Amino acid sequence: MSAKLRQLDILHRARSEGHVSVETLADTLGVTLQTIRRDLADLASAGQLERVHGGAVVPSGTVNIAYEERRRLNEVAKARIAARAARLIPNDICLFVSIGTTAEAVARALHSHSGLMVVTNNINVAQILSGHPDARIVLTGGTLRHTDGGLTGPLADAQLAQFRFDLAVIGCSAIDAQGMLLDFDMDEVRALRGVIDTAKQSCLVVDQSKFARHAPMTIAPINRLDQVITDAPLPDAIAGNMPHTDILLA
Repeated sequence: MSAKLRQLDILHRARSEGHVSVETLADTLGVTLQTIRRDLADLASAGQLERVHGGAVVPSGTVNIAYEERRRLNEVAKARIAARAARLIPNDICLFVSIGTTAEAVARALHSHSGLMVVTNNINVAQILSGHPDARIVLTGGTLRHTDGGLTGPLADAQLAQFRFDLAVIGCSAIDAQGMLLDFDMDEVRALRGVIDTAKQSCLVVDQSKFARHAPMTIAPINRLDQVITDAPLPDAIAGNMPHTDILLA
């Protein structure tokens, strides 16, 4: 197979799965790891993929990648992050869980908790927890974002402002080199800013692919948060500016 055809194949796989890994591509396409790395570098240079540790993802810019692709991306890592987060979340608290696929993974990991009041602007989180026998679920109002089940806008903001969360578990779409949390939707950004400002503690759950992505809107600097749970060490430039934030690896 020529390099051009191989790269078209790689691009098709990335768009359908949201993520490709160097090792899997090398095995599937019958070429060396070095060849795949060159292919991914070429595709990244052309702006068609973004390199992440061990592979590549569909690029981001001003529009997020599709929800189903995001849900499948790094599923194993998200499950580990969620399990680590669940061990930190105590019983009998008022908990906020945000929009996002990693936040949804955290909701799945709360099956053994008791006495929780979970407030969310994410329909998927509410559905995941709907069968929990010992959790009070509060779903905000707001404008439904059909792409991922998020509820945003003034009504969501007003309802979130009524709570003083013991802990807020949030995600984001990207983190830049200066440690700024980024996202694509100004309504979601506004909601997250309000939650971070009022929660007693806040925890970011994020997989390593977010360190290689970009988004246009700023939420808050990462050092505003109390904990960060991720699946790989933070880049040194970011970690060095977080003296009061606990960085936990899943």
